[in-house]
Amino acid sequence: MAGLKGSLYFTMLVTLVLLGLLSAAPNGAEAQAVGVCYGLNGNNLPPSSAVVGLLRSKNIRKVRLFEPNRDALQALANSGIEVNLAVPNSELQNIANNPSAAGSWVATNIQAYPAVTFGSITVGSELIPGPQAQLVLPAMQNIYNSIQGAGLGGRIKVSTVVSTAVTTGFPPSAGVFTPDAMPFMVPIVQFLARTGAPLMVTVYPYFSYVQNDVISLDYALFRANYDVVTDGALRYRNLFDAMVDTVYSAIEKVDVPGLQKVDGLDSAARISIRVTESGWPSRGRSSGSAAADAKVYEATVSDASTYNQNLVNHVAQGTPKRPGTSVDTYVFALFNENLKPGAEIERNFGLFYPNMQPVYNINFP
Repeated sequence: MAGLKGSLYFTMLVTLVLLGLLSAAPNGAEAQAVGVCYGLNGNNLPPSSAVVGLLRSKNIRKVRLFEPNRDALQALANSGIEVNLAVPNSELQNIANNPSAAGSWVATNIQAYPAVTFGSITVGSELIPGPQAQLVLPAMQNIYNSIQGAGLGGRIKVSTVVSTAVTTGFPPSAGVFTPDAMPFMVPIVQFLARTGAPLMVTVYPYFSYVQNDVISLDYALFRANYDVVTDGALRYRNLFDAMVDTVYSAIEKVDVPGLQKVDGLDSAARISIRVTESGWPSRGRSSGSAAADAKVYEATVSDASTYNQNLVNHVAQGTPKRPGTSVDTYVFALFNENLKPGAEIERNFGLFYPNMQPVYNINFP
């Protein structure tokens, strides 16, 4: 009997050690939680073949394209880099009103590139609320049906991109969809719950920081070492988590007929959030006098580096509302793009200059 007890003890000890090792080791989802946005709004950008080489050299294994681009997609073939591809806003009306147009789009931009690893398709970007909002869900449904018809539904998710402006409420647990967004967001959340796709969200603590004189720079840059926001049992030390959890709270208040309510960790209809853009400019100034700017702030390389490195290091941990659930995130952006309109900051979100030299160094896991 003593020998049996000893054997059982040894077996349990080995099991515990192995479990400890497994829990300490980063899993595949954590290692691939972060990608980059590969924009093409410049006249001095390197060829796509060189860009793919740069991505691989930096261990960047996920990329978001804002529109189909033949050179980029051909270069990404057999690269092992997962692609999040956008259906541009300009194409939504045709696709929403014409299922055959959706089929043609999928055939031309997805099926024509069998060696590209597509992970998701986003149908429209930041159109809710707005005059095109009513087109989003029909277009999503038509693209989804085309993906299913092509036999690709098992690996390609279909969603749309919204900004955090579709929600309101503080603290994060009070988050709800705004009255203007609610009529569109409820059926979209229901669609995503039924198809198992994430909601795609752009999350920019930078803009919240410059537009709100109460928000501190440390809170925006992941540098606060104390609880800035207390929300019941939840504690927030960075603005990114608070913004994401506000959207989670809005999602959880939506009923999904035929499925359990989307109401938290035990829900069968639980929807994840994927952040399709988040970043910090390395150059440019908010004047404090513009309608949207509450404070004067000069963007710096140091702040951009701090934000993006902390973002990369953080997102695999999840948020206070969903700890341990990675918030897959695409850093905006890969390059400084000289043809982007607007203020100087818009042309200075890149991790790299067009000559592929780093604006600052970022380590990807």
